[in-house]
Order: sequence, then structure tokens, then C-alpha cells
Amino acid sequence: MIRSSKVSLKFANASKADQLSVFISEYRNVVSRFVDLLWDAGDIPSLLPKEFTSAVPTWLSARALQCAGKQASGIVRGTQKKQKKRAWMIAKLFEDGKPKKAKKLQRIYDEVSLTKPNIHKVNPELDSRFVKLDLETDTSFDGWITLTSLGNKMKLNLPFKRTRHFNKLLSSGEIKSGIRISDKEATFMFELPDVPLKNEGTTLGIDIGQTTLLSCSNDIVSKTNKHGHDLKSITEAMCRKRKGSHAFQKCVAHRKNYVNWSINQINLKNVKQVNLENIKHLRRGRNASKQLSHWTYTTIFDKLESYCSERGVLISKVDPTYTSQRCSEPGCGWTRRSNRKGKLFKCGKCGFTCDADLNASRNIALNLPGISREKRLKQDNRKGFYYLAEGQEPIVPDVEKTYV
Repeated sequence: MIRSSKVSLKFANASKADQLSVFISEYRNVVSRFVDLLWDAGDIPSLLPKEFTSAVPTWLSARALQCAGKQASGIVRGTQKKQKKRAWMIAKLFEDGKPKKAKKLQRIYDEVSLTKPNIHKVNPELDSRFVKLDLETDTSFDGWITLTSLGNKMKLNLPFKRTRHFNKLLSSGEIKSGIRISDKEATFMFELPDVPLKNEGTTLGIDIGQTTLLSCSNDIVSKTNKHGHDLKSITEAMCRKRKGSHAFQKCVAHRKNYVNWSINQINLKNVKQVNLENIKHLRRGRNASKQLSHWTYTTIFDKLESYCSERGVLISKVDPTYTSQRCSEPGCGWTRRSNRKGKLFKCGKCGFTCDADLNASRNIALNLPGISREKRLKQDNRKGFYYLAEGQEPIVPDVEKTYV
């Protein structure tokens, strides 16, 4: 299990900071040139041959040039990977006699235009050939990073102070020799022992929302922080900022900190499995609001997966279909669109009333049987039907529309 931690480089003197900035600028320029050369190259090797490395004039050392080429190769291969998968699947669908599906995927393939990735924010990833780390120091700093073999006989000694997160990872794992470095910070990687999955405990359902970040099936919900902010207020603030500005970046950092802080409040002591909604294509189309565009559910999922894996808790993604419209009261299961009105859920059969997000999280925890597209078309959630868990009986036994 690999985890990372960042430390600030603000303690370096002006001369060292300027030299670091010059190196990073040249490194990014070299990576950009490699990307231009590799974009239409066909099969791209992980380690670039001399015909590529010799085509880029630079003062970087041979080692740094090789490192930049490897990073550029990974960027290009990663960008083109999804389109190559689509092309392979289109050919396979035609071979399997499924032309309709193949043509549908072909339209997606034709609509997606691959553009070269933006390199101006790429940070050098340096391995042990460049980095020497000293954590035992008599100075006022907690450690020193020494960078060599960069080119132009450049040698940088950069001091830093550890964070609590750095010390936590250092005490529980082994620090790796390489780093990722920018003008302002260095990122260290730590290898931690894998935590075995729990065999005993309950299943916790978590509903992820725009207003209330997390609603758990054990009735725990995310709260505002000490400054009175929640996810909604943060995304509203982001809507008022110009994208890319310094104020917008501060809001992005605020959003990330709030997500991390909220997830860290979840108690998984007696939990063996966490069920999450399998959300896809949330912002597809032109009708997504500006606030929704700032609601980054991938960041939430990534943090939840990391948080659970560190505690031996299994993550399972379940189909969210009708979980916000189904009554979670034991013995009911009545599903109808009119059951939910905003943040309020009120069952039209048994009268159960609850916060809509908490009700959804309880349904997510149940591992309800999946509903195919064909069944969704047959059922009418405007009239209502019973959506039942395995072994559950409806309140009205003679009801016709029932899932079992």
C-alpha cells in the first residue's frame, strides 16, 4: 500500500529556490518536447531510445533527460489508452455480430477528440539517482533534501520541516527514495503494510450528496466545520471565483480539506464493509449547473477508498437506482417518486418519515438486488411498486409489482 505526504520547501534560501525554479522550468520544457515527438509515434516505449533523447537540445544531464522522457512516455500512453480500448472493443463487437453496439461506441470514439495534455504543471519525478534524504540533522530543520545529477553542475540542498502526516506515515511504513518536486513543495512516497480485510462487523451504507456531503446508515451525517462551512457553501464560493485564479485555487484546497476532514470523522471500528453509490456520467450533457461542476465525487470516492483500505474495510459500489425513492423501513420497501420531496422522505404506504439522504443510505446498506434496464422500463415509479430485499415480504401480500 503506497501513501504520499507533502512538505513545504519555503525554508530554502532565495538562491536555491531560484535554481530549483530554473531546473523545473527546463524539465517541463523537455517533457513538452518529448510529448510532441511521441504524440504520433505509434508504439511508445517506456524508456525512450537515443533517437528521441538526442532530438531534444537541453542542458539537463543524461539522467535527467532519461527521467523526463520516461515521464513524457507515461503521460502520452495514459492519454491515448482509453481511445485504444474503445477501438479494440469496436472491432470485437463487429466480430461478435453486434453491429448496433459497435456503431454506438464508434460514435463516441468519433466525437472524442484527443488533445495533447497540458504540460505546464507537470512536476519532476526524481528517483534515488538524484535524491539523497537526510532525516538526522542537528539544525533547526527536520530534514534536508539533496538533489544532484540535474545538469549544469547544479546541486541543491533544500531544508524542510515534517508534518504530522509525514511523521505518522514514517512511523508505520518505509519511506521510498524518490520524490515528486515542485517550486513550493516536495511529495514523499511511503510503503505501508497491507491491512487484512475484516471478517466481522456490520455493513455501512453511505449516501454522497451536494448539500450534505455524507449521510451514513448509522444516522451519522457530515457537519459544518468550525468556520461554519459545508460542501454546498464551498462550491457556491467557487462559483463566484474566476476559474484558475488564486482565489479559486484556495477554494479548491478548502474543498479538499473539508472532504478529508469529514471522512476522517467516520467511525469504522465495528464495520467490515462500506457500500457506496456507483455514480456514473453525473455531469454528462450541457445542463449541468455550475455548482454541480464543482462537486467532485471522484475526490470523495478516492478519499473514502483510501480511508477504508487503511482500516481493513471492504468497499463495494452498488446500483443507486431507486434508493432515494424506496422506503427503508423494515417490512416496507414501497418505492414511488412522490415519496421524496427535496430533503424530506415520507412513505406513501407506511407513513415512515426521515431525512431523504439518511433513508437512501439505509437502502444502500441493504445490498438490494440489481434492477436491469428492461425491468426499469416495465416498472412505473410514478404509480409505485415494492422493491424488496432478499427474503423480505411486502406489507400488502397480493401486490403484483414486486422485486425479489
